[in-house]
Amino acid sequence: MAMNAEAAAAPTSLDEVVASVHDTVVATWGDFVAHLPFIGISLAIIVLTWLGAWLSTLFAARLAGKRTRPSLRRLIDRLLSLGIWALGLTLAAVVVFPGLSPAKALGGLGLLSVAVGFAFKDTFENFFAGMLMLWKYPFESGDFIESGEIMGRVERVNVRVTHIRQVTGELLIVPNASLFKNSVLVLTNQPVRRIHVATGVAYDEDLGVALELIETAVRACESRVKDYPVQVFATGFGSSSMDIDVSWWCDSTPLGTRKSRNEVVVAIKAALDQAGIEIPYPYRTLHFRAPIPVANEPSTPG
Repeated sequence: MAMNAEAAAAPTSLDEVVASVHDTVVATWGDFVAHLPFIGISLAIIVLTWLGAWLSTLFAARLAGKRTRPSLRRLIDRLLSLGIWALGLTLAAVVVFPGLSPAKALGGLGLLSVAVGFAFKDTFENFFAGMLMLWKYPFESGDFIESGEIMGRVERVNVRVTHIRQVTGELLIVPNASLFKNSVLVLTNQPVRRIHVATGVAYDEDLGVALELIETAVRACESRVKDYPVQVFATGFGSSSMDIDVSWWCDSTPLGTRKSRNEVVVAIKAALDQAGIEIPYPYRTLHFRAPIPVANEPSTPG
């Protein structure tokens, strides 16, 4: 009798299991239907957030003004967009989950950001480096820069990476942290740049005349920027020539400097050749302590 009572008390009936599952599904569906208005409002908030982030581009342009650097305008646009999305997603989460307060949402977001920060350390490092570069770095899209073995034209500075078109044509994607941590030489920070070449004339030549000829030849070059001086100086006594340093100003782009250097070298060579002034090869004079006997060649019988 005791065993039959225990078997009757145990809820092992299949009908009871099915009824429990049915009640759970019905309750879950009822909660979902009850939350449909909140979900609709949340979706509407997300749509409005997207619209506000899109309109922030126009507002950022007005806020920055026309004279602001393009990189700074992009930074203001990104910061406004991030702020709008953070606010919109927080409001949407509070609407969907009524028990979630903004303080709890921000607290959970803070804990999540710490965990994600450890997992994606390099990504966030490049992100913040890109923010700082957009804020205060002196190079813009179109500038030629050099950093270590990297040299090329900046095509775009994004939040995480910078696109650099190398002078050989390849596109190089550089993490912003690499450019932020290392020295960067901005070749086109100014529209003009001073370059120089070294030359020399033989010791038998008149050095003063040679200096005047070289300066006249450089001044006549079309690639030289006329508002800047030409400087020609004798720098020392070389092993085979009197050394001369020639400097002038030209276009600051790599192609501009190459063209100008080519024109100046050709002009200097032509001017010195026309005047009959020698640009010497390296000379070597050998001195021997004792005369060197030279054997006479044996005469050939006739």
